[in-house]
Amino acid sequence: MIMVYVFLANGFEEVEALAPVDILRRADVEVKTVGIGSNIIRGSHGIPVVTDLDSNEIELNENTEMIVLPGGMPGTVNLEGNENVQKAIDFCVDNNKYISAICAAPSILGHKGVLDGKAATCFPGFEIELGKACYTDKLVVNDGKITTAKGAGAAVKFGLKLVEILVSKEKADALEASLQCK
Repeated sequence: MIMVYVFLANGFEEVEALAPVDILRRADVEVKTVGIGSNIIRGSHGIPVVTDLDSNEIELNENTEMIVLPGGMPGTVNLEGNENVQKAIDFCVDNNKYISAICAAPSILGHKGVLDGKAATCFPGFEIELGKACYTDKLVVNDGKITTAKGAGAAVKFGLKLVEILVSKEKADALEASLQCK
Protein backbone atom coordinates (compact mmCIF):
# COMPACT_ATOMS: atom_id res chain seq x y z
CA MET A 1 0.00 0.00 0.00
CA ILE A 2 1.30 3.44 -0.88
CA MET A 3 2.01 5.87 1.94
CA VAL A 4 1.83 9.65 1.99
CA TYR A 5 3.43 11.58 4.84
CA VAL A 6 2.23 15.12 5.60
CA PHE A 7 4.70 16.92 7.85
CA LEU A 8 3.40 19.41 10.43
CA ALA A 9 5.60 21.78 12.39
CA ASN A 10 4.50 24.45 14.85
CA GLY A 11 3.26 27.43 12.88
CA PHE A 12 1.98 25.43 9.88
CA GLU A 13 -0.92 26.81 7.83
CA GLU A 14 -3.87 24.67 8.89
CA VAL A 15 -5.85 24.79 5.63
CA GLU A 16 -2.79 23.96 3.53
CA ALA A 17 -2.16 20.81 5.56
CA LEU A 18 -5.61 19.56 6.48
CA ALA A 19 -7.46 20.15 3.20
CA PRO A 20 -5.06 17.87 1.27
CA VAL A 21 -5.12 15.28 4.08
CA ASP A 22 -8.93 15.25 3.99
CA ILE A 23 -9.09 15.03 0.19
CA LEU A 24 -6.46 12.28 -0.04
CA ARG A 25 -8.26 10.24 2.61
CA ARG A 26 -11.56 10.66 0.74
CA ALA A 27 -9.72 9.05 -2.21
CA ASP A 28 -8.71 6.12 0.06
CA VAL A 29 -5.03 7.08 0.02
CA GLU A 30 -3.11 6.04 3.14
CA VAL A 31 -2.01 9.33 4.72
CA LYS A 32 -0.14 9.85 7.96
CA THR A 33 0.33 13.26 9.56
CA VAL A 34 3.80 13.60 11.04
CA GLY A 35 4.54 15.97 13.92
CA ILE A 36 7.89 17.70 14.22
CA GLY A 37 9.04 17.43 17.85
CA SER A 38 5.69 16.33 19.24
CA ASN A 39 2.39 14.65 18.41
CA ILE A 40 0.49 17.86 19.17
CA ILE A 41 1.34 20.62 16.74
CA ARG A 42 -0.14 24.12 16.88
CA GLY A 43 -0.96 25.77 13.57
CA SER A 44 -0.29 29.38 12.66
CA HIS A 45 -3.82 30.29 13.77
CA GLY A 46 -3.56 28.52 17.11
CA ILE A 47 -5.41 25.34 16.16
CA PRO A 48 -3.81 22.31 17.84
CA VAL A 49 -3.62 19.14 15.74
CA VAL A 50 -2.84 15.66 17.07
CA THR A 51 -0.64 13.91 14.51
CA ASP A 52 -0.56 10.22 13.63
CA LEU A 53 3.20 9.97 14.15
CA ASP A 54 6.19 11.84 15.53
CA SER A 55 8.87 12.52 12.91
CA ASN A 56 11.13 9.92 14.56
CA GLU A 57 8.53 7.21 13.82
CA ILE A 58 8.28 7.49 10.03
CA GLU A 59 9.43 4.59 7.88
CA LEU A 60 10.82 5.68 4.54
CA ASN A 61 10.72 2.62 2.29
CA GLU A 62 9.35 1.30 -1.01
CA ASN A 63 5.79 2.02 0.18
CA THR A 64 6.53 5.72 0.67
CA GLU A 65 5.03 7.39 -2.39
CA MET A 66 4.82 11.09 -1.48
CA ILE A 67 5.62 13.69 1.12
CA VAL A 68 3.60 16.87 1.58
CA LEU A 69 5.07 20.07 3.04
CA PRO A 70 2.48 22.69 4.07
CA GLY A 71 3.51 26.31 4.39
CA GLY A 72 2.79 28.88 7.02
CA MET A 73 5.16 30.79 9.23
CA PRO A 74 7.10 29.84 11.18
CA GLY A 75 5.99 26.34 10.13
CA THR A 76 8.04 26.40 6.93
CA VAL A 77 11.20 27.43 8.78
CA ASN A 78 10.55 24.75 11.41
CA LEU A 79 10.11 22.09 8.70
CA GLU A 80 13.28 23.13 6.91
CA GLY A 81 15.30 22.95 10.11
CA ASN A 82 14.23 19.40 10.91
CA GLU A 83 16.65 16.58 10.08
CA ASN A 84 13.84 14.04 9.47
CA VAL A 85 12.14 16.34 6.94
CA GLN A 86 15.47 16.80 5.16
CA LYS A 87 16.00 13.01 5.12
CA ALA A 88 12.49 12.50 3.71
CA ILE A 89 13.12 15.00 0.90
CA ASP A 90 16.44 13.32 0.10
CA PHE A 91 14.78 9.88 0.15
CA CYS A 92 12.12 11.04 -2.31
CA VAL A 93 14.69 12.58 -4.66
CA ASP A 94 16.97 9.51 -4.50
CA ASN A 95 14.08 7.06 -5.03
CA ASN A 96 12.04 8.98 -7.62
CA LYS A 97 9.10 9.56 -5.25
CA TYR A 98 6.66 12.48 -5.25
CA ILE A 99 7.30 15.69 -3.32
CA SER A 100 4.64 18.34 -2.88
CA ALA A 101 4.81 21.72 -1.17
CA ILE A 102 2.45 24.66 -0.83
CA CYS A 103 2.74 28.37 0.02
CA ALA A 104 6.16 29.17 1.54
CA ALA A 105 7.21 25.49 1.72
CA PRO A 106 8.45 25.29 -1.90
CA SER A 107 11.30 27.48 -0.62
CA ILE A 108 12.60 24.43 1.28
CA LEU A 109 12.91 22.59 -2.03
CA GLY A 110 14.40 25.64 -3.72
CA HIS A 111 17.13 25.89 -1.08
CA LYS A 112 18.05 22.24 -1.73
CA GLY A 113 18.13 22.67 -5.52
CA VAL A 114 15.25 20.22 -5.96
CA LEU A 115 13.30 22.73 -8.07
CA ASP A 116 16.16 23.57 -10.44
CA GLY A 117 14.80 23.46 -14.00
CA LYS A 118 11.28 22.61 -12.78
CA ALA A 119 8.13 24.68 -13.17
CA ALA A 120 6.99 25.75 -9.72
CA THR A 121 4.84 28.24 -7.85
CA CYS A 122 4.74 29.60 -4.29
CA PHE A 123 3.25 32.28 -2.10
CA PRO A 124 3.99 35.74 -3.57
CA GLY A 125 7.27 37.09 -2.23
CA PHE A 126 8.97 33.68 -2.01
CA GLU A 127 9.84 33.44 -5.72
CA ILE A 128 13.48 34.34 -5.01
CA GLU A 129 13.69 31.31 -2.67
CA LEU A 130 12.89 28.84 -5.47
CA GLY A 131 16.47 28.66 -6.72
CA LYS A 132 16.68 27.93 -10.44
CA ALA A 133 13.00 26.96 -10.78
CA CYS A 134 10.90 28.21 -13.68
CA TYR A 135 8.41 30.28 -11.69
CA THR A 136 4.78 30.42 -12.78
CA ASP A 137 1.95 32.22 -11.01
CA LYS A 138 -0.53 29.36 -11.44
CA LEU A 139 -2.38 28.14 -8.34
CA VAL A 140 -1.05 24.57 -8.65
CA VAL A 141 1.87 23.36 -10.74
CA ASN A 142 2.99 19.79 -11.36
CA ASP A 143 6.32 19.09 -13.05
CA GLY A 144 7.25 15.43 -13.00
CA LYS A 145 7.52 14.27 -9.40
CA ILE A 146 7.21 17.80 -7.95
CA THR A 147 3.91 19.56 -7.20
CA THR A 148 3.75 23.08 -5.79
CA ALA A 149 0.88 25.41 -4.95
CA LYS A 150 0.45 29.11 -4.09
CA GLY A 151 -1.25 29.18 -0.71
CA ALA A 152 -4.27 28.50 1.48
CA GLY A 153 -6.75 29.48 -1.24
CA ALA A 154 -5.28 26.78 -3.48
CA ALA A 155 -5.33 24.02 -0.84
CA VAL A 156 -8.37 22.15 -2.22
CA LYS A 157 -7.07 22.28 -5.80
CA PHE A 158 -3.68 21.17 -4.48
CA GLY A 159 -5.28 18.18 -2.74
CA LEU A 160 -7.24 17.30 -5.88
CA LYS A 161 -4.04 17.42 -7.96
CA LEU A 162 -2.39 15.02 -5.51
CA VAL A 163 -5.34 12.63 -5.90
CA GLU A 164 -5.04 12.91 -9.68
CA ILE A 165 -1.33 12.04 -9.45
CA LEU A 166 -1.67 9.16 -6.97
CA VAL A 167 -5.04 7.68 -7.96
CA SER A 168 -6.56 9.02 -11.18
CA LYS A 169 -7.97 12.09 -12.87
CA GLU A 170 -11.41 10.47 -12.76
CA LYS A 171 -11.24 10.12 -8.97
CA ALA A 172 -10.03 13.72 -8.61
CA ASP A 173 -12.87 14.94 -10.87
CA ALA A 174 -15.46 12.95 -8.88
CA LEU A 175 -14.15 14.40 -5.60
CA GLU A 176 -14.13 17.91 -7.06
CA ALA A 177 -17.79 17.51 -7.99
CA SER A 178 -18.76 16.02 -4.61
CA LEU A 179 -16.97 18.83 -2.77
CA GLN A 180 -18.93 21.39 -4.82
CA CYS A 181 -15.79 22.92 -6.32
CA LYS A 182 -17.36 23.22 -9.76
